[in-house]
Amino acid sequence: MFPAENLRDWVGMDVIDPDGKTIGDLEAVYVDTRTDQPSFLTVSVGFIGRHRLVFVPAVGVTVRPKELRVRYPKDLVKEAPSIDTDGELLAQDEPKVFAHYQLPYDSAGERLLARR
Repeated sequence: MFPAENLRDWVGMDVIDPDGKTIGDLEAVYVDTRTDQPSFLTVSVGFIGRHRLVFVPAVGVTVRPKELRVRYPKDLVKEAPSIDTDGELLAQDEPKVFAHYQLPYDSAGERLLARR
């Protein structure tokens, strides 16, 4: 994994899929509230004047100069749950983010994601 102290340095970097396709720009990092480790990234996608933030897992992210490469294809990421650029992830929507990527969600009644 990558050091959490560098998260702010990544904002604005291109997010690239495994095939080299640009998905969008990194907007924020969400950490696991239990470990404080990066869990999901929000990526700004859309057209001029109509942007939204989609979620993509941070697991397996490769940091390169001026880009972050994720493990998931662009088409899957673009279909992921999203929020408005000035919105926030609601507690009831957290399970949908995990389910979209077929990741386990065991919250034990607590929030698992916090924006960093």
